Amino acid sequence: MTAQSIQTVAIEATEATTPPHGAEITVPLNRLKASPKNARKTPHSPAIIEAFAASIKAKGVLQPPVVEIERDGEGAPTGNYLVSIGEGRRQGLRLLAKRKAIKRTHPVRVIVDAENDPHEISLDENITREAMHPADQFEAFRRLAEEKGYGPEEIGARFGVSAHVVRQRLRLGAAAPELMAAYRAGTLALDQLTAFCVSEDRDRQRQVLEQIGPHTPAYVIRRAMTEAKVRVDDRRVRFVGVEAYEAEGGGVLRDLEKVCSKLRVRTRIEAVASGVRQGLVEPG
Repeated sequence: MTAQSIQTVAIEATEATTPPHGAEITVPLNRLKASPKNARKTPHSPAIIEAFAASIKAKGVLQPPVVEIERDGEGAPTGNYLVSIGEGRRQGLRLLAKRKAIKRTHPVRVIVDAENDPHEISLDENITREAMHPADQFEAFRRLAEEKGYGPEEIGARFGVSAHVVRQRLRLGAAAPELMAAYRAGTLALDQLTAFCVSEDRDRQRQVLEQIGPHTPAYVIRRAMTEAKVRVDDRRVRFVGVEAYEAEGGGVLRDLEKVCSKLRVRTRIEAVASGVRQGLVEPG
C-alpha cells in the first residue's frame, strides 16, 4: 500500500460511485469475491477458517480487507470487489453467514486499492510478516485466564481452538520464566518444555533445568520432574489417604498404565477417556 492509501475516506459503496484509491468503504459480504490474482493458491485450512470465524464472531473484523474494484470486459465496475488481502477473513465471514450467525449481506469495512498490483500486495502480505512465537501465545492465553477470568472453553470459542488445546497452552504458559526464555532462545524444544510442565512446581523446574544438558530427552526430564513424588502405595499415603489429600488441594499425578489396569481397558487412549469420565485423570 502507498502512503496515499493511509488517508482513508469512509463512504458507502454503491453501483453509482467508483470509490477512489485508499477509500474505506462498506460492502455487503455477498459482493466480496476471491481475487484470481491472489498469490496464495493453497487454500486456507478448515482450522484456520474456523479460527477466523471465531475471532470475527467475538471481536469483529479487526483489520479491514484490501480490495480491488471488479470490472467487466468493457472496464465498467460490476458492483463487486475482489479481495486482494484478507481472503481468510472473507472465508471466516462466509462461514458465519453459512451458520446463520450473520446475514449474507452483512456490511464489511474494506479499503480500496486502485494503484498497486493486487498480486504483488497479496504476495507482500504473505511474505513480510512473522508468526508469533508459540511461547508468546502460551503466555498470552495465560494472561487472558488470569486477568479476564476466561476459562478454557471461553478462550477456545474466541480463537477457534478446542478447550483441550487451550488447557495445554495454559499449562505451558505457567512454566518458569527461565524455561520460557530457553524455549524462545531455541535451547529448549517444545517436547522438553512440555516434559517440564508435567509439574507446576517452578522451583523444581528450575532445579531440573540446571541439571540437564541441551540434548536431554523429554522422557528423562519428565522422570526427573516426578522422581520426588510419593507412590500411592507408600505408607504415608496409606495413612493420610489419597481422597483426603486431594480434598485438601493436594496434586496427584496418575500413572496411565495403572489407570488402564484399574479400569480394565486395553489401551492408553481408552484409559484417558475412561479416566476423565470417572475423575481419575485430569483432562488436558
